[in-house]
Amino acid sequence: MASFTEIVNGDKPVLIDFHADWCGPCKVLSPIIQEVAKELDGKVRVIKIDVDKNPALADKFQIRGVPTLMLFKDGKSVWRQSGVLQKGEIIKQLASFA
Repeated sequence: MASFTEIVNGDKPVLIDFHADWCGPCKVLSPIIQEVAKELDGKVRVIKIDVDKNPALADKFQIRGVPTLMLFKDGKSVWRQSGVLQKGEIIKQLASFA
């Protein structure tokens, strides 16, 4: 399994959905993220990270609320947004980086 650093330094932008099982808004965002992943397949890699199972990573990126989306390009964080966003809004944001 690739490390976090290997994933975000890959050849494609990486959208990370920081979430938690107990989080209501995360459950609302999850199917939206799945649709985004399907629509941008091949252009953007989408991964989900559970903050309760990965506290060191959540702490490293100062994730204080979930859901939080972060986009990495060439290993650097280029966009970040907390809360539930609609599919079109997420795709519009990602389009400027993909």
